[in-house]
Amino acid sequence: MGDRLLDPRNDFVFKRIFGSEENKDILLAFLNRTFMESNEPPLTDIILMNPYTEKDAPQAKQSILDIKARTIDGKLINIEIQLFNRYDIDKRTLYYWSKMYSDQLVEGQPYRELKKCVTINILDFTYLPNEQYHNVFHLREQRSSIPLTDDLEIHFLELPKLDASSVPVEGGLINWLLFLKGVDKSTWEVLMMNEPMLKKAMTTLEFLSQDAEARRLYEARQKYLHDEASMIEGAKAEGERKKAIEIAKNLLDSGVDVAVIASSTGLTKDEIEKLITLQ
Repeated sequence: MGDRLLDPRNDFVFKRIFGSEENKDILLAFLNRTFMESNEPPLTDIILMNPYTEKDAPQAKQSILDIKARTIDGKLINIEIQLFNRYDIDKRTLYYWSKMYSDQLVEGQPYRELKKCVTINILDFTYLPNEQYHNVFHLREQRSSIPLTDDLEIHFLELPKLDASSVPVEGGLINWLLFLKGVDKSTWEVLMMNEPMLKKAMTTLEFLSQDAEARRLYEARQKYLHDEASMIEGAKAEGERKKAIEIAKNLLDSGVDVAVIASSTGLTKDEIEKLITLQ
């Protein structure tokens, strides 16, 4: 991708392209390609529940720039693009899905009023241990695979699993994901021929890339996302270090040799000897 273009994987840019009222047709085309691969009937329209507004400008650091939408028959859809692995993504996904599901009911309403909720996670990192770039989860019985209910549906779209060099020859979700992945602009024409609605998405990205204020907000958001990722990595490293110290203390108590403790925990001999003096 040329330097001039903003990265569509940035959640601020993604929401401007897919979550704006004037671009509802882009979102609909993308969703229909996603649902085609999970045997869902095509949508004819979609209602944006949190369309992009100036309030979404990423000054609110903690904000999640997701897209919430409702189908004509009341199903709820939540789409989030994630640049970095925040860890516990399975629990996080289930937590947000359950909130979306339970928040539908006001007090006194019967459970039958609950509608299907769909979560779509677009990930810029590999998460699931298979080769598929599109994985769909439902609630199924373990042996017979009969569904308990169709109300839960969770999609994972993993961009790193796509081969950016293999240009598709037909329409489908892969064209949209290659656009998001940031394939070279020379490939755009083929993607656009396969998926005509991508033209509007590409035009929106070009427009945003030439807009000074949009670029400023994009860069602020990029910085925040990278800082957040660094903090998560730092916290993880600190957690691993604390765990190593606890293991080292237990091994010392068991009379294990310092050199053996060093090789098994990753701590230096000096660090382990300091632990001896503290004990």
